[in-house]
Amino acid sequence: MTALSALPDPIRVVLVDDQVLVRAGLRALVDAEPGMTVVGEAGDGDAAVEAVRAERPDVVLMDIRMPGTDGLAATQRISADPDLAGAHVVILTTFEEDDYVFEAIRGGAAGFLVKDTEPAELLRAIRTVVAGDSLLSPRATRSLIEAYATHAKPTALAPELGVLTDRERQVMQLVAVGMTNAEIAERLFVSPMTTKTHVSRAMIKLGARDRAQLVVFAYETGLVTPGWRP
Repeated sequence: MTALSALPDPIRVVLVDDQVLVRAGLRALVDAEPGMTVVGEAGDGDAAVEAVRAERPDVVLMDIRMPGTDGLAATQRISADPDLAGAHVVILTTFEEDDYVFEAIRGGAAGFLVKDTEPAELLRAIRTVVAGDSLLSPRATRSLIEAYATHAKPTALAPELGVLTDRERQVMQLVAVGMTNAEIAERLFVSPMTTKTHVSRAMIKLGARDRAQLVVFAYETGLVTPGWRP
């Protein structure tokens, strides 16, 4: 059974944006997609946390800039609540908000999409993040993480990495540059299931909530440096 075949049916989505028209457009898109349904909406961060607690969605599409409690604070509150571990927060942003995006990923967001993303890509991204297979918008995610990782300049590999095996560190490097499990498996001449096992073990050992946090950890600990390519 593949990750995608094991997805919940339907995938439950909560929409968070202070603009009613934006939420209406997202609702129409998601509700029209087989296997997905919008179960809640919110116009600010406080209402978003309440909606997630009430509905326990699989995915939260979260805007950042909103009146009152913003999307960054709401994401941190959702991610810090163990009862909401099944809710994958996806940040919806523009390039003008890049600095907030990196902090959101560090705070527990599973990834992000720019607001001009094509509808088909957004729907595919929802399924991807629920499956936990890879980061969203790999091209943009990678460039942002590399840009902000330059602010952290470790002099040597962090001791936390000592809990990983050599293979787990190698797999983590490839995850950090945006490769999927299938691509990593092909590169290392192993099965996708073996790759998934290595990724899962690395996440457990490092206390990473998801692949997004694993990527940030790889850069912040010096395992991968900006511009590094396998």
